[in-house]
Amino acid sequence: MAYPVPGTREPFLATRRQDAWWVVPLAMATTFIVFIAYASWAAFQPVEYSKFGPYISPFFSPDLTRFIPGFTWSPALLILWVPAGFRLTCYYGRKAYYRSVALSPSACAVGKGDRDYKGERALPWVLNNLHRYFLYLVTVLVIFHWIHFFDAFRFNDGWGMGLGNIVVAADTIFLTLYVFSCHSLRHLVGGKIDCYSCAAAGVTRHKIWTGVSSLNNLHNVYFWCSLFTVGFADVYVRLCAMGVWSDVRFF
Repeated sequence: MAYPVPGTREPFLATRRQDAWWVVPLAMATTFIVFIAYASWAAFQPVEYSKFGPYISPFFSPDLTRFIPGFTWSPALLILWVPAGFRLTCYYGRKAYYRSVALSPSACAVGKGDRDYKGERALPWVLNNLHRYFLYLVTVLVIFHWIHFFDAFRFNDGWGMGLGNIVVAADTIFLTLYVFSCHSLRHLVGGKIDCYSCAAAGVTRHKIWTGVSSLNNLHNVYFWCSLFTVGFADVYVRLCAMGVWSDVRFF
């Protein structure tokens, strides 16, 4: 008997699939849980481990405590809610954690039991409609990432380059690609236009929309790559600051 059967509910995780369909959801769920646990732990760590030489952990960029007198907690607590909100409300992000963490459903042709999807009309799912506003906020963080990217070449003894610059560059580039391949950005720059020749600056907007659409084809790849590079950048800077790792200086 195949699932689903009209008029019945398929049992939870019931399937006739013979392939290892559970591998991808398990890998995704593990990655999500490990990253969230690590980021939450890192946010409460001493701020002195967030910097090493010209490098700064992306979790602590920018350091907003400089503009808030008397704030003694980790500056990451003022920042991480923005990229976290952007990722959690991301169209691809929702698909990924709905299927892997919530198992609703975990894969095609796999039963999800008695749980019904009622849309994003109630808490907490209704908050996903804030995605476009998180896009505006996270764009500001991308700008700061590029500022820190260039600052990372300014060592105490002058301009130089180390292994940390490559780590910071990977984080900055993949975060930029992830943000600028966003579905909401694609809609914002031109996806809502029915007639480009009739719209103001239609030719320019069509070119921008085409570029964002091209990036959007790999939005899922940029999602995972940026998740890994931002986490690894924090690990690299933190371990260098703790003396566990030594930064390799090229020149």
